[in-house]
Amino acid sequence: MVDYKELFANAIQQLKSEGRYRNFIELQRYAGKYPFAKDLTRNKDIILWCTNDYLGMSQNPLVIDKAIKTIKYVGVGAGGTRNIGGNSHSIITLEKEVADLHEKDSALVMTSGYVANEASLSALARLLPGCIFFSDEANHASIIAGIRHNKSEKHIFRHNDTNHLEELLSRADKNKPKIIVFESAYSMDGIVSPMEEICNLAKKYNALTYIDEVHTVGLYGERGAGMAAKLGVANKIDIIQGTFAKAYGLMGGYITGDKDLVDAIRSYASGFIFTTSLPPAIAEAARVSVNYLKHSNIERNQHQKQVSYTKKLLKQAKINVIDNDTHIIPILIGDPVKAERTSLRLLEEFGIYLQHINYPTVPRGTERLRVTPAPFHTNAMIEDFVGALKLVLSNLEIEEFAV
Repeated sequence: MVDYKELFANAIQQLKSEGRYRNFIELQRYAGKYPFAKDLTRNKDIILWCTNDYLGMSQNPLVIDKAIKTIKYVGVGAGGTRNIGGNSHSIITLEKEVADLHEKDSALVMTSGYVANEASLSALARLLPGCIFFSDEANHASIIAGIRHNKSEKHIFRHNDTNHLEELLSRADKNKPKIIVFESAYSMDGIVSPMEEICNLAKKYNALTYIDEVHTVGLYGERGAGMAAKLGVANKIDIIQGTFAKAYGLMGGYITGDKDLVDAIRSYASGFIFTTSLPPAIAEAARVSVNYLKHSNIERNQHQKQVSYTKKLLKQAKINVIDNDTHIIPILIGDPVKAERTSLRLLEEFGIYLQHINYPTVPRGTERLRVTPAPFHTNAMIEDFVGALKLVLSNLEIEEFAV
């Protein structure tokens, strides 16, 4: 007989023996006091250093007020899938706001960035029989899942290697539809992709381009439209995918693009069709957040200032930082157990919440800490953070040097 309990227990033990078991810390954030939160396990206040609420927009009074007013006016839930009872006016206006943000014909809002990628890519495979996907090897799990869903032909090109991408494109059947899928900035190393070169290859080989901008929307570009907008290539990209769950401070994902292309995905994507839609309060709050950051550069400018100061101090301390041009600051540890111990000591001894990142999120041997300073981290906080980190790394005998 199969001992199911033993199988599950062994699976958990395997993770623990490899130092990959994930412990979730019970936190409670304070509205209006970001980056402070309460560690309910230890019953003490801590400072957050690794959330994706990059600009603290989840705490923005206008966003909070809009969510409260909407709940009082229309209630809490969405009423079902958009096909049945959830196609609220709030989502329609949010889609118009997002389409305008990216200067595209149309937008489609879904329940998360993960769903937006998986549903859209799997739908594209159905819409384009014989489609060949060309995917960066560092792409997010949601992209991988979407491409795998319909078992389409796929080719993986080396990370940000346009020479390898062209080599693969040149070998493909020129009569088959093609889609190049990549990210604007990769979440674990903060490296920006060579967008201009990828777009040029797409034009040369008659391929569609699909970019994941979840870690750059709200943060880059004159209106926060993302890294592609900042670099002036957004008009060359066919499908831009983004999220409201990071710089905009809420939840939900979306795609933008040509009207017929977006409508086709809307009509064929199972992950969209059969999922309950975002509640109106979330949609309205997201619309306010997007609109606010279209017109305000205060948060973005302060964010970049604090990111630059953090990077400067980390490099002065000779801490092993991956250099990049974004707000994501990866600190290489290279060992899962030491990464976990570093995270735990920072929390317990200094009240610093900085979650460690282990395999399979990153390759084995590249375990790390991922620092994401916010506009609300003061210079004094940054100085205390770097001092504590240097002390902990030194005590754990983790090599310190700048990459």
